[in-house]
Amino acid sequence: MDKAAVGERAYRLRWWTLVVIAISVLIVVIDSSIVNIALPTLQRELGTTLSELQWIINAYIMSFAVLMLLMGSLGDRYGRAPMLQAGIIVFAGASLGAAFTGSGTQLIIWRAIMGIGGAMILPTTLAIVTNVFPREERGKAIGAWAGMNAIGVALGPIIGGAIIDKLDWNWIFLINLPIAVVALTAGWFLIPNSRDPYAKRADYPGTALSCMALAALVFGLIQGDGWGWTHGAVVGSLAASVVLIAIFILWERHTDHPMLEVGFFRSARFSAGLAGVSLTGLGMMGIVFGLTLYMQLVNGYTALETGVRFLPLALGMFIGAGSADLLDKRFGTKSVMGLGFAGLIAVVTLTSFWEVDTAFWQIGALFFGFGFFLGYIVAPATDAVMGALPEAKAGVGSAMNAVSRMVAGSIGIAFLVAVLNGIYSSSFKDAASAIAGLPAEVVEAASDSVGAALVVAQQLPPETGAAVAQAARESFMDGWQTMAYAIIGISVLGALVVMKYMPQKHEPIPEDQAAQE
Repeated sequence: MDKAAVGERAYRLRWWTLVVIAISVLIVVIDSSIVNIALPTLQRELGTTLSELQWIINAYIMSFAVLMLLMGSLGDRYGRAPMLQAGIIVFAGASLGAAFTGSGTQLIIWRAIMGIGGAMILPTTLAIVTNVFPREERGKAIGAWAGMNAIGVALGPIIGGAIIDKLDWNWIFLINLPIAVVALTAGWFLIPNSRDPYAKRADYPGTALSCMALAALVFGLIQGDGWGWTHGAVVGSLAASVVLIAIFILWERHTDHPMLEVGFFRSARFSAGLAGVSLTGLGMMGIVFGLTLYMQLVNGYTALETGVRFLPLALGMFIGAGSADLLDKRFGTKSVMGLGFAGLIAVVTLTSFWEVDTAFWQIGALFFGFGFFLGYIVAPATDAVMGALPEAKAGVGSAMNAVSRMVAGSIGIAFLVAVLNGIYSSSFKDAASAIAGLPAEVVEAASDSVGAALVVAQQLPPETGAAVAQAARESFMDGWQTMAYAIIGISVLGALVVMKYMPQKHEPIPEDQAAQE
C-alpha cells in the first residue's frame, strides 16, 4: 500500500482511530487515581508500611514523569504506533504482576513498570491524533482527547470504590487487562504509523540529562511534603534539578541533534500554550486534592460516594473541552482561554463561600462550572502547543505538554496543601482554646490535619469529641477559603499571560522549514 493510500485510509478511519486512542488514554488515567481508593485495603492485605503506601503511588508518578519526554522522542524517531502498542503491553503485563504480588516492595516495583508503560502511551496518543486529523478538525479531536482524560479521572475513584466494596483488591489491576486487549486489537487495525521523517541521530547526553533533571525535580516535590522542605535531601534534590535543567538547556542549544529543539519556545503559541497547561495543572491538582478531603472528611462521604460526586466535574470538562473548538475557530484561542480563566476565577470565588454543611446541589453546580471552564483552557492550550510544532515533532510536543501539566500539578499539590494545612492548624488551635479541659497534647495532635483531628475526636468523651470534630471541620473551611484565594491568584496570572502572549490564530509551520531547523 503506497503512502497516498495509507493517508487516505487514515483519514477515512480517523474517528475510529480516536475511539481507540480514547481507550488507550483511559487505561493510563484511570489507573492514576484508582489505586488511591485501595490504599487502606492494600495496607491490610499486604501488611504494607506507611512509607510503602506512599511509594506505591509515587513510583508510578515518578517513572511516568521522568520518562515521558524520552518516550515521546523515541516515538517520533521509531514510530508512534509501535510505541503505543509496546506501551500497552508493558502496562498490561505490569498490571498482571501487580495483581498477584505478595508484598508492598514487589507492588512498588510493578507500579514503577506501569509508569514506564504509561509514559510510552500518553504522549504517543496525542501525537497520533495530531498526525491523523487535518488542521481544521484537530481542535475538535484534541478536545475529545482532553475530555476523555477528564472522564478517566472521575471513573478511577468510582471503579476503585466499587471494586473494593464488591470484589478482591486484585481487580483494581486486573481490570486493565480487558481494556488493554481491546486497545491492542483495535489499534492493530485502526492506528496508522507515523514518525519524524527528518529524525537526526539520537541525543544520548540530552536524554540522560532530561531524565536525571526530571527525576531530581519529581523526587524533591514528592518527598518535600513528607520529609519537610528544609530536609537536606529535598533541598539537594531540587537544587540538583535546577542545575541539571540549566545544563540540559545549554546542551540542547549547542548540539546539532537535540532531543528538544529549544527554538520551539520562540513560538508564542507554543510557550503560551505550555504556560496555560502548567498554570491550570498548578491549580487543578491542588483543588481536586482539597475537594477529596472536603467530601470525605468534612461531609463524611465514603470513597465511592466521593467518586460519584466528582462526575459533574468530569462532565463539565468533557463538554467544555468538546465545545471549545467551535468558539476557538470563531473568536480565536486567546479569547477562549481568557474566557476560561475568567470563568475559573468566578467559580473558585464562589467556592470560597462554602461551609461545612453546604448542600451538594450547590457544590455539584460549581463542580460542573469548574470543569467546564477548565475545558475552555486545556483543550485550546493543548491544540496551541501541538499546532505550533511540525507534525514530525508531535511526540516531543505531546510529552512536553504532559510533563508540564504533571510537574505543575505536583508543585500545586505541595504549595496549595501547605497553604491549606497551615491555615487549618492555626485556626484549629484558636478554636480548641475555647474547648474546656482539652489537653495540650490532644490539641497538638489534632492540629496536624482534619483527618488526625477526627481520629482524636473518636477517642474523647462524646461531647468533647463532637466539639473537636466540629472545630476541625470549620478550621478546614478556613484553610479551604485561603486555598481558594491562592487558586484565584493563579487563575488571574494565567489570564494575564494568555491575554498578553497568546496569538489569536494558528499559524501553520511548513515541514520543509522544520526540517531545515
